[in-house]
Formats: sequence, structure tokens, C-alpha cells
Amino acid sequence: MKSTIKSVITTAMVCVFAVNLSAAQEIIPDKVDNSKKKMDSTQTSARKKVDGVAAVVGDFVVLDSDIDKEYIQLQARGVSIAEITRCQLFGKLLEDKLYAHHAIQDSITVNELEIRSNIEQQINAFLESKGGSMAELLSFYNKDSEESLREEMFEINKNAKLAGDMQRKIIADVEVTPEEVREYFNSIPKEERPVFGTELKVAQIVVMPEVSEEAKQAAIDKLKEFKADVIENGASFTTKAVFYSDDKAARGKGGAYTLNRKRPQMVKEFRDVAFSLQEGEISEPFESDFGYHIILLEKIRGQEYDVRHILIRPEITESSVLAAKEKITKVRERIQSGDLTFADAALEFSDEEETKYEGGQLINPYTQDSSMELTKMDPELYGQIQDLKDNEISLVLQDQDRINPIKFKILTVTDRIDEHEADFARDYLKIKSLALQEKQYKEIQKWQEEKIYDTYVKISDDYKSCEFNSNWLKTEKK
Repeated sequence: MKSTIKSVITTAMVCVFAVNLSAAQEIIPDKVDNSKKKMDSTQTSARKKVDGVAAVVGDFVVLDSDIDKEYIQLQARGVSIAEITRCQLFGKLLEDKLYAHHAIQDSITVNELEIRSNIEQQINAFLESKGGSMAELLSFYNKDSEESLREEMFEINKNAKLAGDMQRKIIADVEVTPEEVREYFNSIPKEERPVFGTELKVAQIVVMPEVSEEAKQAAIDKLKEFKADVIENGASFTTKAVFYSDDKAARGKGGAYTLNRKRPQMVKEFRDVAFSLQEGEISEPFESDFGYHIILLEKIRGQEYDVRHILIRPEITESSVLAAKEKITKVRERIQSGDLTFADAALEFSDEEETKYEGGQLINPYTQDSSMELTKMDPELYGQIQDLKDNEISLVLQDQDRINPIKFKILTVTDRIDEHEADFARDYLKIKSLALQEKQYKEIQKWQEEKIYDTYVKISDDYKSCEFNSNWLKTEKK
């Protein structure tokens, strides 16, 4: 499928470190005749070309340095740039500016508070993943201050959001009828029809160790002690979060999070408590799926709340772990003996609310259906089911997730579709998706052709030799 289709679907979700760091700028005059002005011949730097204008698209310019930054970004993401030409990157930048320009013309707006909040998360995520400092980040992006970096990031995020919203608006009403799907499929030569990989449908039953009331109360009491020590003795909430919190992701930051009222981030119980506090107030212990928390509200900044929290997970006893394992072992035995079907056992005994009512059937997070392509399956899940025959039940497996530190499960493959050439009846939904993408691509191409002629576009002489997918040079009206 052509790369433009991918940009139709993914542009708005790309974060700041996966897009170019080229700031949008106002149109600048072409050239000013300075021949009559006197220039000090000793000031040789005055004649040095600092950054050239590669193109003007509507209210935006593309600089030579913008293309250089595209290469830097690709390399930072581990993408090989050997086969990517400067002209290809330049063409992509022209498209982005065209979308953003017409988004403004169409009065598409963005939430600036949300964008600035995203910038904080992007910076934090980048620093954590790279293990670097702000100084290293500034050096990487050739910025002399954090403020200048944030402002450039704001422009990037803003324009990326505008471009994404414009693309979605273009294809918002694009749909395909069953007849169009059939015509699309029949138009593909038989030797070029797509091949779909092996797909599996997988179901599971999950049993979690029970947490005793005594363990829950112990967690609550510990949090009450922390709160009292901070209020009565002046102890540091931050220090306690670093040493005692079970939230590993925030522990190194002293339990710090920034919440935004307009953008859900944490679980509902956490948000409700945080937004009910006054600055400097510490909450009473409360429960969520993750365990028990207390929250300190440090600062309110408009819609944003700076908080710190301490999470304590109730202790799971060895006896409850053994009991959970014995329970799921007996369930497995009953299924194997024929006393229960896997689906009935899931409904009766599984502790996983998301799957128990569907016979334990797992959902593909990318397609939201139950079929999972083998080559795209989560590696851990693949390792657990790769040797299972149809309707065979796995051994009892110990597992964990971000909420449950320990759980037990059994799995089965409920259906298997081997690798095959696309079949219209069997693969209708996949073919429909491809047909829709093709129609969206054509709609985007049609829009581009029209808007390029409706928009002021000027390409620098240095780039007029590029071979563009779109008619940026306006050589002829298509």
C-alpha cells in the first residue's frame, strides 16, 4: 500500500520525537534589493547563508534545515536513511504544510493546553527512555534553552495536530459499499492478491489470588501512618514515595504526576480524589484496581494539577497463591474430563472481567476482533500457545500484569486459519479495509491536486529538479 495512505491514518498520533523538528513560520519576502545599501566589507559573516528557504506553502515556509532535522529524527528512531532521498523528505514536508495551512483556512482549532501538556509528557518520556538530561536533549536538538525547545515543540505539535485533523476531515465521509469492495477485489490481478498470514483465535481463563481483609487493612494503616508523619512531624512526602511506593513508574520522581481535568490520564478513582483536594492537602487512603493510595496536591495550574502519590499493594500471602493455583488446576482437569466446556468454565470461574463473558476469547487490540495474525502476535502470548493443537489446553501458567503482580491462567486455541491467498468471502472485512484505504488515498490525492492550485506555492530553484508525487511545480493542470 502506498505510503500516503499510512500518513492519512497515523499523522495525528505521531508524537513530537517521531516527527520533524521544523517550526512553522510566517511567509517571508522573497528577496530585498540591498544593492544600494552600504555593507562593511569587514563583516564577512553578513554574506554567509545561515538557512535557506526551500519552499513557501500558503502561510508556511520550509527551510533547508527542516529537511536536515527530518534526517536526524529518522536516525534517532533507528530508521535507515540510506534509501531515503532529500527530495522525498522535502515532498512530505510540503504535504504537511499544505494540510496545516488549509486547516487554519477551514477554522480548525486545537486545544493549546492539551498540546502543552503533551509536551511535558513527551519530554519526560524521552528523558526516561534515553536516560539523559535536559542539557543532552538541548544539545541533540541544537537548542540553547529549554524555553526555545518547548516553543518549537509547541509549533510542531500544533501543526501536526492541524494537519492530522485536516486529513481526517478530508476522508471523514468516505465509505465503501459492498459492491465497491467487490469491484476493488476483482480489480486485483490474481497473481497480485494479498496473502494473509496464519491467524489464531485464543481464549483464556484467569484466576487471581484473593487478598485478605487483614492485608487490605494493613495497607490502609501504613498509608495513614505516612500521612500522620508528614502532617504532624514534617516528614517528606516525596521521600516516603521514593522509599515505600509500589508505583515503580513514578517512584523515582517522588510519586509525581501532572493531571489535566480535560484529558483523562489516571483511573477514575484517582482523578476524583485528586480533583477534590486543596493545594497542600493530603487525601485519606482510597482504593483503585492497583491497590491503595494517598495523594498530596502540590499545585493547581488552571486545568492542570501537580500531585504526588504513594501506592501500597496489599500483601498476597503464600496460602492465597497456592489456593489460586489449585483452583485453576481443578478447572483445567474438569475441562479435560469433559465436565465443562472451556467457554462455560470461563464464565463460571475466570476473574478476568474483559474476557469471561465471551468464553474467555482474547481480543486483538489492533483490529478489535478475535483473530490474531501469528506474525503480529505478542511474543509472550505466542510462546505460550505456539505448540498447542486446536482445542488443546495449556498447562497452568503463572503470569502478571501492571495491576496484578501474580495470576494464573490456562489457554486454548479455539480456531486456526492457515496462511492463504485472500478469499473474498472469508476475508471480507480485511478486503473492505483495504478498499476503504484505497478510496481514502484517492480522495487525499484529489484534494491535494485541487488545493495545490488554490494555494500560493513557491519552490526554491535548488529543489525544482525533484520528482514529486504531487504537482508542486504546477507544470500542468491535471
